[in-house]
Amino acid sequence: MEVLDWLLDSDPAIRWQVQRDLMGAPPAVVQAERARVATQGWGARLLALQGENGQWDGGTYYPSPFDESEDGQPWTATTYSLLLLRDFGLDARSEQARTAVRLVRENSRWEEGDQPFFEGEVEPCINGMTVALGAYFGEHVDGVVERLLGEQLADGGWNCEVERGSVRSSFGTTINVLEGLLEHEHATGGSQVSVAARERAEEYLLERALLRRKSTGELIDKDWLEFSYPTRWLYDVLRGLDYFRAVGKRPDERIAEAVEVLRSKQQPDGTWLLENSHPGRVHFALDDGDGRPSRWNTLRALRVLDWYERQ
Repeated sequence: MEVLDWLLDSDPAIRWQVQRDLMGAPPAVVQAERARVATQGWGARLLALQGENGQWDGGTYYPSPFDESEDGQPWTATTYSLLLLRDFGLDARSEQARTAVRLVRENSRWEEGDQPFFEGEVEPCINGMTVALGAYFGEHVDGVVERLLGEQLADGGWNCEVERGSVRSSFGTTINVLEGLLEHEHATGGSQVSVAARERAEEYLLERALLRRKSTGELIDKDWLEFSYPTRWLYDVLRGLDYFRAVGKRPDERIAEAVEVLRSKQQPDGTWLLENSHPGRVHFALDDGDGRPSRWNTLRALRVLDWYERQ
């Protein structure tokens, strides 16, 4: 109970998800707390940073101006700001969300080809984010979904490096597309084709136990064992598990090793740490830094384990 108290002693963006996912609070209680995201704490603070032209930090994917000598990728432009608002659970029906998204729709265009935001661009990783955001906030992104379905690789996933010759999928690109397709299904019901594509991509991850090479069984990337938040465009084991939790099906036996990795990371006080922050410009911190207990990672880990153990 102490961990739940610690989680509740935080921002509305976390509190409402704790109430819904870990406490089984009545829907009216959850919705009342969720509504505060638009007017209090991180959500209100982030909304206030949107410019009059609809952009955050002057750009769609990158801030403008952007000095490429900066340490790490900047995370302050419109795309990553909207992804945070989605993570926070900003109610898409709220006046604040409708106003913010309208400004993006009317003004934000991709640096790659000057396309309107909700038409997407060329990289499937970014287009997966676009689909997730459009579907969540009630925008029409069917055209982006169709493009992604046509770009699925033979092994079942996606890779932003295809235009540079890659013929094999990457976990990073695939998890972004999967999250987008799942959000689109939640919003629209999807289609037989999109559901089949999503399930093929899930199989790509499951065949690799969410962390190992299919060919050799070796760990693909040791960084995937260190949990980050925000995840940005990058993959780790907790992000993979939280995706399958969101799907809501009975856990596949092939995620068992990943679940054990998750369990092994729990601290004696019941929390999980922030371990692998992705460097770059941010609007403001959401946790106390690497090596410290993370409310975001603890929330996500506990709800994964709750789903896994209940099933």
